[in-house]
Amino acid sequence: MHQFLNALDNFDLWALKMHDSSGKLNSGILNGNINQPGDFDQCLGIQQRMNPDQDAGQDLDDDSIIRGQYCLAYAQPVLPHNSKRLKSFFKLIQSHGPFKSEFNDPGHRVPRYSLINWGLCVPSGCSARDVEYSVAEYLGNQTASTGITFNVRVEPQMCQVRDQRPWDRNTTWAVRFFLLVLSVAVLSTIYDRSTKSQPKQNPWFTAFSLDKNLRWLFSTSSAPGDIEAVHGIRFLNAIMLIFSHKSMAMFFNPYNNRTAMSESLGQPWTVIGRAASLYTDPFLLFSGMLTAYSLFGRLMKQQPIRLKNEYISRLMRIVPPLAALILFCTYVLPLWGSGPQWNLVVGHHADICKKNWWRNLLFIHNYFGFSEMCLTHTHHLGIDTELFAVAPLLILALWRWPRRGLFALLLLCTVGTAARYYTTIVNQLSNYIYFGTNIQRLFRTADYMYSFPPHRSTVYIMGILLGYVLRRYKNARLSSLQLRLGWLVATVCVLASLLGPAPMGDINYVYNSTHAAIYAAFAPIAWCLFFSWIVFVSHNGYTNKLTKLFAWRGFQVSTKLSYAIYLTQFPVFFFNVGRRRHIHHYYNFVSIILDTNEFISIFLASVALTVLFDAPFQNLKKLLIKRPTAAKVVKDSKAKGAESQDATTTTLASQPSSTALLQSHHPHSD
Repeated sequence: MHQFLNALDNFDLWALKMHDSSGKLNSGILNGNINQPGDFDQCLGIQQRMNPDQDAGQDLDDDSIIRGQYCLAYAQPVLPHNSKRLKSFFKLIQSHGPFKSEFNDPGHRVPRYSLINWGLCVPSGCSARDVEYSVAEYLGNQTASTGITFNVRVEPQMCQVRDQRPWDRNTTWAVRFFLLVLSVAVLSTIYDRSTKSQPKQNPWFTAFSLDKNLRWLFSTSSAPGDIEAVHGIRFLNAIMLIFSHKSMAMFFNPYNNRTAMSESLGQPWTVIGRAASLYTDPFLLFSGMLTAYSLFGRLMKQQPIRLKNEYISRLMRIVPPLAALILFCTYVLPLWGSGPQWNLVVGHHADICKKNWWRNLLFIHNYFGFSEMCLTHTHHLGIDTELFAVAPLLILALWRWPRRGLFALLLLCTVGTAARYYTTIVNQLSNYIYFGTNIQRLFRTADYMYSFPPHRSTVYIMGILLGYVLRRYKNARLSSLQLRLGWLVATVCVLASLLGPAPMGDINYVYNSTHAAIYAAFAPIAWCLFFSWIVFVSHNGYTNKLTKLFAWRGFQVSTKLSYAIYLTQFPVFFFNVGRRRHIHHYYNFVSIILDTNEFISIFLASVALTVLFDAPFQNLKKLLIKRPTAAKVVKDSKAKGAESQDATTTTLASQPSSTALLQSHHPHSD
């Protein structure tokens, strides 16, 4: 540091670049222009020999040159309690605090919005502790007579130098694995194309064929008896979930008018982005519905239910894409870019995955807390898998003892709803991201409520009951009064669940645990009742413009891609956050959310993940796990007499096989 100061006094170019690369105060501080990332690339490009007379062609070690090191420092102001003027002043500087954060809050998943981020360029010989001390001393000198103090932190992983080291061994093996999968896909495609004219192809050799899997992916055909409205409903909730996740990611980025941005987003209409928890509930609803619809169908046809095969089938469907994503985000993605926040939103995620990846593959990661969860957005997989594991018991109980089973399921729904209400009150939680949300409260909510299966089981059980109703009351006749009343109740439910919490998005809202508890307990039920009604009436032939829209055949493609989109969206968002180098201007919410480049990236990444891992292992699953076909059931029924044969044939002709139905749906429901 002493050598740097001397070089700066002498106007040495490398020292001037280092000073120029550091962030500096600018205009618009009261409008939130407080985060200054500096010039990241110029800083890392600095390289100066300590001995200018040394031969330029001679190899240099790290001790003989000065390199630029970029450090991102965090500062949090501490104000005198009796100064209302200073509080008003810093309220503008901190942009009204839509997220209230502290140093100890995890920053890799939710932005530490209240902290001041400052980019500094220092010699590579300086440690993070040295930079932290220097920043604290500088701020202390600047505010010595004001009563304002600053807490300063510079984390070691947030100090970066240009690193030319080769890949480590794990990264090398990860790249080899992906090249191997790609090579297998190419060879399988060549075999598929070269044997098209033959009467029969070897299905094992075409499992990874890109042609075959792309044809399946973009096919809009559906199985007979498919519950078509489900596809459009999934698409709607998936898009709204993407918007919500994107709106969370945008708060990581520096804006020169951040205060104006917060004021525009502190309005009730932002419920669209704040109600993110609602949009995952229909996926649990349909997971329970399709599981029940499949098993009840087999029970009605007296087909055997092999639970072992059901569990293996599900694992073969969801594990390969998940494992591939974990491997990629842990060892490959961290080498793809750089930026001021890269090590926070990409590198830190990778470090967590190196320690805790096994929890994800065992689907128990939702029990260990969001702060130490590998790929936090995959918590839904753990919840759904655990509920799927116990679903057959609930379904069999409802089949064997309809009245008692129904009473037990309704009791479980009631207990789950009461538990959500009680837990929210006791632990001061909030499923809704209200304006001024405390990050600690968000993480407590995620740990105690959002990722805890018993608290999410209500809508899953609703799905089981819906699947039972669809089987039990197929072709049910409804009067015009019943239809109007049903649509009225469904409309009230969707408006209450979506618009009811809107006032909590206001910039002046003060947290109220009763409001949060009512939302956590009843909003998921109301939201899912609306879509349950749409599925029920459309499946029984009562269509209108809305049900026809949801049943559009094009949504078949989005359903096949939905699992991959669910997996890839957060890595894409955080990739762009990590490599963001400069301050931007906030114009409006739509211009940021509708980022065409990000949507294209998510789509292409999802297609790649689907055709290389999802579809091939579905093909292998069909070859490894043989299910009883319609012909086999008819053949077996002949031994029981002609009357039984006729009944079985009629049933099978009118209902799709559960295998065909599930293959066309979201992997969470397989």
